[in-house]
Amino acid sequence: MTSITAGARFRRVLADNSPLQIVGTINAYHAMMAEQVGHSAIYVSGAGVANASYGLPDLGMTSMNDVLEDVRRISSAVETPLLVDIDTGWGGAFNIGRTIKEMQKAGAAAVHLEDQIAQKRCGHRPNKEIVSLSEMVDRVKAAVDAKTDADFFIIARTDAFQMEGLNAAVDRAQACLEAGADGIFAEAVHTLEDYAAFSKGIDGRHLLANITEFGATPLFNKEELAAHGATMVLYPLSAFRAANKAALNVYQTLLTDGDQKAVIDSMQTRMELYDFLNYHDFEQKLDALFAREKQQK
Repeated sequence: MTSITAGARFRRVLADNSPLQIVGTINAYHAMMAEQVGHSAIYVSGAGVANASYGLPDLGMTSMNDVLEDVRRISSAVETPLLVDIDTGWGGAFNIGRTIKEMQKAGAAAVHLEDQIAQKRCGHRPNKEIVSLSEMVDRVKAAVDAKTDADFFIIARTDAFQMEGLNAAVDRAQACLEAGADGIFAEAVHTLEDYAAFSKGIDGRHLLANITEFGATPLFNKEELAAHGATMVLYPLSAFRAANKAALNVYQTLLTDGDQKAVIDSMQTRMELYDFLNYHDFEQKLDALFAREKQQK
């Protein structure tokens, strides 16, 4: 009997949630926490890989293999379907095709592919440059053609809203859907009304809202977004930012106080860590193995 694919799992949770919340997980352990508290979909951010795994800004400086390393680690640790940021696909049609195949092999359930130039910027920064509509359509076609799992979910991201306005962005979204994309990621949208216009412009097809902190988009509630056409809501780096702030506080406290007493209440306990890792199940198996070895002596 064939097991359900990662892509099929993503489509199932998308159908079961209105909207589907997708939370950023910076490593395998964060993915395990997200899964165990009940999230139905998780995310690997290109910026997150650059920032956390390589200490680099989100300026197109990481490669496909850099991202794949984190994808493999996370997909090996959890069953929750994983959406992956593949930036511009790392090259032309052949490169994009290879990226799609490798992402499927690594356990990803879905990807989003954008229309910025190769020397890309964060979607919420100024002075972005986008490729022509025809080049973006070619990128989407290359991605769709490379699918080995029919259920693998491809989202076309457009940064055209900030660059060329709503109508141009909707035109791009329509063209990407016609080219075979399964959904649209409308980046740096400003108002709920704009989301509603996007949704109407793509005939109610799947629409992702990127609700990232400190960016161009307000922190709309998931219910507001659903009411205005969003079927997916992405929180790409929320947990990462919180963890960074907590870590910085610990580092500063250790330096100034000489101990961690003032910040101990903000830390996850050893037992909480062990619970998420199922540590005691492993330990009990180890104890049983040692007990058998003693009996055999």
